[in-house]
Amino acid sequence: MVWEQLINGITLGSIYAVIALGSTLVFGVLGIINMAHGAIFMFGAYLGVMATSTLGLSLPLAFLVAIIGSGILGLLLELLALRPLRGKKGVSHLAPLISTIGVSIFLENLAHHLFGAGNKPFRTSFSEVSFQVGGLTIYAVQIVIFVIAVVLMVGLSIWLSKTKAGRALRASAEDLDAASLLGVNTKKIILMTVIIASVMGGIAGVLTGMAFNSVTPQMGLSMGLKGLAIIILGGMGNVRGAVVGGLILGLSETLVVMFGESGYRDAIAFVAIIVILLVRPQGIFGKTSEARR
Repeated sequence: MVWEQLINGITLGSIYAVIALGSTLVFGVLGIINMAHGAIFMFGAYLGVMATSTLGLSLPLAFLVAIIGSGILGLLLELLALRPLRGKKGVSHLAPLISTIGVSIFLENLAHHLFGAGNKPFRTSFSEVSFQVGGLTIYAVQIVIFVIAVVLMVGLSIWLSKTKAGRALRASAEDLDAASLLGVNTKKIILMTVIIASVMGGIAGVLTGMAFNSVTPQMGLSMGLKGLAIIILGGMGNVRGAVVGGLILGLSETLVVMFGESGYRDAIAFVAIIVILLVRPQGIFGKTSEARR
């Protein structure tokens, strides 16, 4: 029982980590909280459902549909909701946050209109495949979720540190104006960042549908807020912090359920925010303002 719950916690934490990676990328480069990230995550889940249930596509093709769809949503988010506000005189620093909240509400209502308000089952025979290891049951979908999460985390880290585009993104995250003076096309970098973050949200949506066999229009708000909790927990804009924070939150929620307090499961994320802000405001891997200077 304990080992099964531990596996469930790692599976859930892996999904949270993928969601948080997208959020922390956008915050690292733009310095804003993208409240539309949860809604894009939700749309990715629905695209996966439509691909498998309605179109009868295979699971890899469902991932491809979700990647393309969420990438397009990220493109539209940057071009229509974020870029027009950036650098505009008289615009409040809260304007991008309010804009992403508006996009989130719009996408949730659009999902209600397109897909209905009820739960949509994520039907795939792959979810039923399991293995017995001693007295422990491990589902193939849990292994796939963990492997995909690890590949995305490792791939993103290598891309950020080893490629020209990744180094340009890191330079932009340090200082957009300085990066622009050094010849970095910051508009292109910002667009690429928002698209990559949105694609990660879409992938996480499909993973969530596979894990829980259910998709709803309301799932985006909860996951978006948990993504915010994770990046605060791990350290704002820190990739390693997003991974560790996601695993900590997933394991914490699973332990709460295991001890029979499932009603408090969603409260864990926000209790974590309060505790971290009180004990270590910069997060587990975040740097203090003095250290950054």
